[in-house]
Amino acid sequence: MPDLYNQQYTTFKQNPAQFWLEQSKSIPWYKTPKQAYTKDNDGLYHWFSDGQLNTSFLALDQHIIAGFGEQTALIYDSPVTNTKQIYTYNQLQHEVAKFAGVMKSYGVQKGDRVVIYMPMIPQAVIGMLACARLGAIHSVVFGGFAAHELAVRIDDAKPKLILSASCGVEVDSIIEYKPLIDNAIELANHKINHCIIYQREQVTATMVKMRDIDWTHAMQTTQAADPIPVNGDDPLYILYTSGTTGTPKGVVRENGGHAVAMNYSMKTVYGMEPGEVFWAASDIGWVVGHSYIVYAPLMYRCATVLYEGKPVRTPDASAFWRVVEEYKVSALFSAPTAFRAIKKEDPNAEGFKKYNTSSLKRLFLAGERLDPPTYQWLQEKTQLPVLDHWWQTETGWAIACNPVGIETLTTKPGSSTVPTPGFDVRILDMDGNECAANEQGAVVIKLPLPPGCLPTIWQDTARFKASYLSEYEGYYLSGDGGYIDEDGYLFIMGRTDDVINVAGHRLSTGEMEEIVAAHPAVAECAVFGVNDPLKGQLPMGMIVLKNDFTGSSQEVEKALVASVRNQIGAIACLKNIVSVERLPKTRSGKILRKNLRQLIDGDELQIPSTIDDASIFEEINQQLTMR
Repeated sequence: MPDLYNQQYTTFKQNPAQFWLEQSKSIPWYKTPKQAYTKDNDGLYHWFSDGQLNTSFLALDQHIIAGFGEQTALIYDSPVTNTKQIYTYNQLQHEVAKFAGVMKSYGVQKGDRVVIYMPMIPQAVIGMLACARLGAIHSVVFGGFAAHELAVRIDDAKPKLILSASCGVEVDSIIEYKPLIDNAIELANHKINHCIIYQREQVTATMVKMRDIDWTHAMQTTQAADPIPVNGDDPLYILYTSGTTGTPKGVVRENGGHAVAMNYSMKTVYGMEPGEVFWAASDIGWVVGHSYIVYAPLMYRCATVLYEGKPVRTPDASAFWRVVEEYKVSALFSAPTAFRAIKKEDPNAEGFKKYNTSSLKRLFLAGERLDPPTYQWLQEKTQLPVLDHWWQTETGWAIACNPVGIETLTTKPGSSTVPTPGFDVRILDMDGNECAANEQGAVVIKLPLPPGCLPTIWQDTARFKASYLSEYEGYYLSGDGGYIDEDGYLFIMGRTDDVINVAGHRLSTGEMEEIVAAHPAVAECAVFGVNDPLKGQLPMGMIVLKNDFTGSSQEVEKALVASVRNQIGAIACLKNIVSVERLPKTRSGKILRKNLRQLIDGDELQIPSTIDDASIFEEINQQLTMR
């Protein structure tokens, strides 16, 4: 293992508490912490509990005090509304302080919860930072979520306020938010005192008297609010993620550990320097948007891009490269799905050639497994370092990465490289024993989790322990399976519930997907286990062919069956591969393999609210019926 990374990782392993106390010195505290972590009465870990800080101050005020007020902080680019706007740190701080004053005037105090249900507009970022300024706890709910899902989150978080906008704007549609909010408030048991609504020009929302407040009008009469000191273990936000029971889990993020981790990650994981432009092409409703659209870039004094658009169709597959050229983006972070969509629309990367992307140093991918064909296509077409990294909503930042801020390591297709300093990653078998190199097992992290990771589930310690801590004592269960090779490189092979059992043999659907995705005609694919009366389970594959493919889909299907047999063996039993028009995905781009399995097995479809168009299952069913 190369020296610089190895030295830092060894330093962390030898004394995690001292390692993180050193990192905590990189941010300005109101009260400097003396202790790295503590354990509460439930045996849960909390970082920097004896320190005091304010996240909004770190993201804005500290840079203005240091003389960087006129540096660009936030770049808003909206091809769906043909709008562009740039905020300096001075301007963003002014808006945030004023809006914090608005919320304060409606009774929001430290510890109160505020639900933010907004599209990708600057007011969403302003609302998040204003909550942090007051010590209030925000819970961002993806704009356009169904009323029932919003109501569930309202009842769990019990917010004092809802912040929203009149609508969201998609490529070819407008989603009115206000009727969804009104319906959610009716459904929820917890009652809301006030909603503050930002009226967009595309739709004017109908306001409820005495309850609803016009954002713009309120900003005209308010007084700016100063940042409130909070303790290191005070919650910054709640972010709901799906659970195995279908009831969302409220992942808690605490101020102190989050700030230290975000600051550390910008250099270590992304190799950024203050003043550069960072673009996480995600949504504020997801953890990537929290960590790397809003908090980390601003705390690290980078300019951050807020993009209200798609990788394709706004207007075409060159959209990302246009943004890179226009704002001189240094690092671009997105999900593999986005680049697969670009590859499908523009297989020869003609759009990339149209723009001057010389500012771009690296491409970062996460959110789902980076399949080797997408990795190789990106590397070949862009000639840039393509860096996979692996993390979760629960961790808030990268568990494993290529630590370019310490040392750039050789990449391996299919690997997220090595554990990030702070994460003691192990591979355990079913009995809790450590696996040998290249042996697949459960990917776990030795406790304590590093700063920035969830300390618990909102108001549900028992569920936190049952979901993450009960399987292997002393370890956090990631829910993913994988292995570490002889060089210490981590390979994530998919969720452990995506490991299928064929006649007693455990097979990785991720491994099969690699082979299927490598075919030159395949744009996207999913492999999942379906019930079989003889062998328990059998793998099934679905593929989406590239737009420019003109051959026979049946020939491709036959070729793929042969490829899997040749590369894995007859034991793989992947004999059923079908071509479909599109695959069902969440809004963050994850393919809904579990729901495809339910469809094929004839089980009741439990379609999550994070899917834009549920009719896709009917389309697939019709295609299968016609075969």
